[in-house]
Order: sequence, then structure tokens, then C-alpha cells
Amino acid sequence: MFLQGVGPKKAELLKKELDIETFEELLYYFPYKYVDRSKIFTISEIDSSMPHIQLKGKILSIKSAGEGRTKRLTAIFSDGTGYIELIWFKGLKYIQSFLKQNVEYIVFGKPTIFNNEYNIAHPEIEIYDESNKQIHLLGLNPAYNTSEKMKENFLNSKGIQKLVKNLLLSLKTKIPETLPSFLIEKYRLIDLDTALRVIHFPPDNQILAKARFRLIFEELFYIQLNILSLKNKRISISKGSPFPKVGDYLNRFYSDFLPFTLTDAQKRVIREIRHDLGSGKQMNRLLQGDVGSGKTLVAMMIMLIALDNDFQTCMMVPTEILSAQHFNTFKKMLEPLGVKVALLTGTTKKKERKIIHEGLENGEIQILIGTHALIEDNVLFKKLALIIIDEQHRFGVAQRSRLWKKSKPPPHVLVMTATPIPRTLAMTVYGDLDVSVIDEMPPGRKPVQTYHYYHNNRNSLNKFIRGQINNGRQVYVVFPLIEESEKMDFKNLNDGCNYMREAFPDLKVVIAHGRLKQVEKDDAMRQFVSGEANILVATTVIEVGVDVPNASVMIIESAERFGLSQLHQLRGRVGRGAEQSFCILMTSYKLGEESRKRMEIMIKTNDGFEIAEADMKIRGPGDLEGTQQSGLPFDLKIANLARDSQILILGRDAATMILDDDPLLTKNENLLLKERMRHLAIEKGNWGMIS
Repeated sequence: MFLQGVGPKKAELLKKELDIETFEELLYYFPYKYVDRSKIFTISEIDSSMPHIQLKGKILSIKSAGEGRTKRLTAIFSDGTGYIELIWFKGLKYIQSFLKQNVEYIVFGKPTIFNNEYNIAHPEIEIYDESNKQIHLLGLNPAYNTSEKMKENFLNSKGIQKLVKNLLLSLKTKIPETLPSFLIEKYRLIDLDTALRVIHFPPDNQILAKARFRLIFEELFYIQLNILSLKNKRISISKGSPFPKVGDYLNRFYSDFLPFTLTDAQKRVIREIRHDLGSGKQMNRLLQGDVGSGKTLVAMMIMLIALDNDFQTCMMVPTEILSAQHFNTFKKMLEPLGVKVALLTGTTKKKERKIIHEGLENGEIQILIGTHALIEDNVLFKKLALIIIDEQHRFGVAQRSRLWKKSKPPPHVLVMTATPIPRTLAMTVYGDLDVSVIDEMPPGRKPVQTYHYYHNNRNSLNKFIRGQINNGRQVYVVFPLIEESEKMDFKNLNDGCNYMREAFPDLKVVIAHGRLKQVEKDDAMRQFVSGEANILVATTVIEVGVDVPNASVMIIESAERFGLSQLHQLRGRVGRGAEQSFCILMTSYKLGEESRKRMEIMIKTNDGFEIAEADMKIRGPGDLEGTQQSGLPFDLKIANLARDSQILILGRDAATMILDDDPLLTKNENLLLKERMRHLAIEKGNWGMIS
């Protein structure tokens, strides 16, 4: 079928720039906003403060002036109440051929004043057609995102609008329904044909709200139906290695070597995981908990259950520094039990690597800790049954799946994150995982006190730093940049380090950032961990880093450059000991409203989940899944997880209700759902089977 207005060149552009190849994809390319064109003003009503204005009238005269780049076309337009000048600087030949005197036009644009006279530069102008006004000119006018390349080829927002209009006018039958009638009735949804026509050309806000609800519900419902179907499938076919007993390793550790009493939250999470491991099904669980809440200790105890059942286990972490920290902690705490722990990273020497490979294959090594080096093909286990992935959003799905495939039957999986995930995001990105939350901090921890300072408070800040160091504490100073940026007025890391060395000449100041050689970075971190260095100046390489209980001050320079969740992660580096800790947010006076709001939230609360919800509302769903290190593992065409949480819950409830009654969607009333899921091809990203 041919669509009026789309030739080979435009078809190629639509595919390349917007990934639109079919009529359906064009219909599902929704406007990002609407301009209210429901009212036609008169020229006498024009006010220069108006963002835009719509007029109906006639062209009285047309003239061109200037030469070359200064050439312009002007037209005097009148509606009987006054006159206004319309001006064009581009596309003059086409505009001149289009304009005719004594023809009624609709003109739309922003009015400005020049020489005390109103004019509109490059207005939208169309011949007024009484019979077509509802779908084309008046009401809420859709605006579509396009690219510069598209605009150069007459496929701007107006161009997309015309294509959609032509497509809708060409459809002789109703657009087929994609939801069964029982859902439409239960949730009082308008039909799909009406929803798609209204979403592009809404006559008023009331019907637009109904169309948006229908389309958002459908989008989120099918995502949930897919996620929960995959979860059902995984549970039914993936038999995990049996962990029937809790034996000597865990019991001895718990009674003789536990460093501190478990919190109620830690106990609850361990019970949930033990239930999974004893169920005969493969565990696929997400463990959330703020920095310092005790996730690592929980992970260690779960690994001991694997050892009690004669299995091997491994933990993959994102950085060498963190892997070394975990290795040292595990070795120190588990050595009295005779547990054999090994460390494997990218810098492990060849000779040592060979010994580790042999130990894994003969079963001598019981626990392996390491970075992405764990997923290399030549890393083979004798009897792997449990994998733990720390700060899992830093690993791509492909990386995690390679680890997942190192054992048959597939190993139990526990993914951990200190980045609190808003409920709506967890229900979509991690909707097929069971979720455990450590929502309680170990006793004796004092909440970090957070303050917002401006750059001109530097002297009082330096006095505060000196006082903390005199009390035996250490200080982090985090910068967003390594080198000077010409475009942005932000302090950079190297200048910051030099400033600290000049301000505190008697103290040891070290620097750490991603561009240093690994040996240099490790040396700086070693000096700070040991207490040899007083101040560590760094980029966010320390966001997921070492545990330094003696560090009591976190100074975040140019804090307006960071998102809320990142600020919270950085703040979590301090407050690890019994001493009172502090987080100082340094910014310039010139703060936008959004940045100021972030600072206020940080001062107000230490609750990571509250912060994560606020962050998602401000910035939108971020890069938490790590599929391609950006966005979500599916495209949302109209839904917004921060805004549409209530609709998401409705969609999940609907999907749960249907699958509880008909897990394989074989009943007649559910065949449409099964067919639609196949059509949407969401299953190509089989998230549920690879954690």
C-alpha cells in the first residue's frame, strides 16, 4: 500500500532516523507534546508575551526585498481587526508560489515586535478548509520529534503530522483491536482505533486523556505479561541444584565467627534465599540494600550454604579494587573454617592464573571472587551451583549470561545492588526476579549529616576539614571532571588536587581517576585505606570502592553535575564507622531549579529508595539495566515509568490475574494476547533467563 507524501528518499530517512518502516510503526510514533490551537485570536488581541498565536485572515500584499543572504519575503496579513507582517528568510520560492491574495488562511506562530510593529517570522500557514478543520487545523496540534537531517528534507514535525493524517484518512476499516474485550470492559478502555486517531489529532483534553490511558495501559500491560510469562517459564523448566541442608560451614561461622549481630532485615533476607535454594527450582533473586547495609555478609553466608552442599560458588564485582577488598574480607573471615578462596582479575599473573584454573576444575577452590575475568571461556568449574553478582547494573546482559552458562543445571543467581531501584523500575527491568530488600542499617551507624555549601565558603570548609583530620579522620574530595572544559565553568580534578596540596601542605593528598595506570590508582587507594594519606581527591571511581571506616567527610565538588542516585552512592562511602560523618555538596550560586531541588532532597533524607524515586521523577528512568549501557531493555513509546506508576500496577495486576488462571495463554479468550505478544516480539530479549 502506498502512502501519499512518502517517496523512496523519505522512506529511507524514516527508517534510518526513526526506525519507522511500516504503517503500524508510523501510527505508534506518538507526539511528544500538543500545541493548543483550539482558539483563533484576532490581531487586535495580540500580546508579545504570547508563546504562539493563531489567526484567520487574508494576504493583502506580498513583496520580496534584499539580495543573497539578506533576501526575505514579506506579506501583509489582515483579519479585519488589524494588520501583521509575515516574514520568511528560507524556502522563499516555495512560499511565494503558495501565497495568494484574497484566499483565507490559518496562520500560526510566535508574535514579536520590531519597530513597534508586530510580525511573525516563518509562520505555519495553510489554506483554511472548513470541512477539514477538526482533524487538521484546530484543537490540540501534535508536535513530533524529528532530526536535523529530516528537517532538511521537509520531514519536520509538520511533515510527520501530514503523513499520519494521510495514513488515517486512507484507512477504510477500523484498526484491529489488540486487547481482549474482558480487559477493555474491566478497565473501561476506549477502543484502539479511537485511541490511535485521538492521540495524533485530539479534539480536546478530555478525550486525549482517555486515549493516553488506553495506550499507556496496553504498553505496560504487555511488558508485564511478557516478564511474568518468562518468569513462569523459567520456574517450570529451570531446576536448580538442590541445597537440602545447612551444615558445618554455616553453623560454625554463625556461632563462632560472625563479626556482629545480624539485623532483622538481614535475617529475613537469608530466610527468603534459603527457601529459594531448598525449593528445587533455580533461584533468580535481586537483593537491594543501601551502601553499608550488610549485603556482603549476607552473600558470604549464602555461599557457605553452597559449600555445605558440596558445591562451588563465585562472586563477580565491577572493579579490581572492590574484588581485592572482598577477597581479603572473605579470606580473613573464612580461613579459620578451612575454606579455600581465590581471586581472579585481569591483572592476575599467568602462573597464578594456571593454579587457579586447576583448583577450580578439580574442586579444590570453593569460592572464586573476581572481575569480568570470571566470564572468560577457559575459567571452568568442577561443580558451580551459585553465582553472586555485585553492583550488577555495571555488567551487561551478555556478560552475565556467559557466567550463567558455566554450569548445568543453571546455577542459582543472586544479583545485588546498592543503587536503590524505584518500585516501578524494579517491576519492569527486574520484574521476573524475586526481590529482597535490606531496609535496615547495622546498629551503631549514625546517619551522615549533609550540607550544601557554595564555592565562596571555601575558607570555612577548609577549617572544617582541618578539624576532622586533627581528630584522626580522613577526607574524600570528588570531582566530576579530569580536565578543563571550555564549555562548562566547573572545577576540575587536577586543579582541585593542587589546591588541596597548597591549602594543606603538611598533609598527604593523593589522587585517583580512571585515566591513571592501574598500578598508580591502586597505590593511591592503598595509601588512603592504610591511613597514610589524609585526603583522597578522585572522580567517581570511588563510587563503588573500598570500605574506609576512618573516612568521615565526603566533599562533592560541582555537585550539580551529578544525579541524585550518584550523589547518594558517593555519600555512602562515608558513615562506615562509629564516628559522625559528613557530606558536603559544593555548588556555584548559579543553580537551576532542578539542581537546587536535588540538593534539597539530599539534605532532607538519607533514604536511598526515597532518593531513587525522586531521581527518576526528575531525570526519568536511567541506565540501571546495563543492556547497552543506556536506556531500558525495551522501548517505551508512550509510557513514562516515573509518571505512570499507578497504570503500571494496574497492568501488572491484570497480567498476574490472567497468568494465574491460564499460565500458557491457551484459553480462547487469551489467544489474542498470545498472538499480540508474538507480534511485538518482546521475547527476543530473553531477560528472565539470564538474570
